[in-house]
Amino acid sequence: MKILASSLLCAVCAFGFELNAEMKAYIDELKKEAKEQNPSFVDFSAKNGEILFKTENIGKENKKLSCVSCHGSDLSQKAQNIFTGKDIDPLAPSVNKARLSDAKEVKKWLKRNFKDVFLREGTAEQKGDVLYYIMSK
Repeated sequence: MKILASSLLCAVCAFGFELNAEMKAYIDELKKEAKEQNPSFVDFSAKNGEILFKTENIGKENKKLSCVSCHGSDLSQKAQNIFTGKDIDPLAPSVNKARLSDAKEVKKWLKRNFKDVFLREGTAEQKGDVLYYIMSK
């Protein structure tokens, strides 16, 4: 119990906000899956998430894309979906409290966005890394 409380306190200090119980459970689920996929897995990395977020690939509609293509490089600002032209509210939870608050929505959008950019679903480790990067903003 002390370890769990300590890790949650560290998450608040590191990210400046606290995830709700639903999102904590999702992160724990991703950690368990990542450990099953890679026995040497220890924890997610915001740095690796940033690299993944900014990496360009030939994705949807054969376009060169990265997550930045729609979400922008400053996650504290609004951005625009390059396919639909719709505005996207800031992704950073530090300025948009609704972000990372609904695990079902987070799962849906991670799956969809990975498929758009990488033409495949991300691994548990990749999803966790990207979430840690977003949480760091």
